[in-house]
Amino acid sequence: MTPLAQAGEQLVDWDWVADHLDDIWAAFVQHIQLTVVAVVVGTAISLPLALLATRVRPVYGPVNAVTGILYAIPSLALFILLTPWTGLTTLTPEIALVSYTLQILFRSIVAGVDGVADSVTESASAMGYTDRQRLLRVELPLALPVIVSGLRIATVTTVGLVPISGLLGSDQGGLGQLIFDGLNRFFNTPLIVGATLTVALAIALDLLLVGAQHALTPWARRGASR
Repeated sequence: MTPLAQAGEQLVDWDWVADHLDDIWAAFVQHIQLTVVAVVVGTAISLPLALLATRVRPVYGPVNAVTGILYAIPSLALFILLTPWTGLTTLTPEIALVSYTLQILFRSIVAGVDGVADSVTESASAMGYTDRQRLLRVELPLALPVIVSGLRIATVTTVGLVPISGLLGSDQGGLGQLIFDGLNRFFNTPLIVGATLTVALAIALDLLLVGAQHALTPWARRGASR
């Protein structure tokens, strides 16, 4: 048997959905929380490392290698390896999810800052900007489109990875709880609801970041309209 609707069978049991709205909402909110925390913590770790790497070039190689190794570890294996130390708690998926954001965010921040033209940074220095002022007022704002692109990839990737933690049997899988409940019981409805909301959440967060980028980079819009 497979969790697919047979001929004549209703694909989604809307009565079940109506009876489990609280559970669906709780899983949806938890999915958002796991995603936001992972991306925020990943950014907080990646940003100083990336800025250091743009100033001290030998730092880039080791950091990129370590984050690359973390990114290459299969997600389910990492969840299972963490469980003996962190247990079936929120900390287990969060550590794994944060580790998968690091290389994406680290490399995008470095690429964004490196992409600022030398003539721009030299002009800022000639105007009397200190290194810190040049970074905050010139380099980071101009690097923002590239940084947000990395942030979008990290966010959508995290949304897609959160459900895997539902395999641990804990209540920390967000919408993955619904997906694996449907798979285990050969019941289409929670499977479809969980998968559909996961895709919808990924699209919504991606569009939200695009909107934030447009709001924070008005000069880019003016340049594109010419």
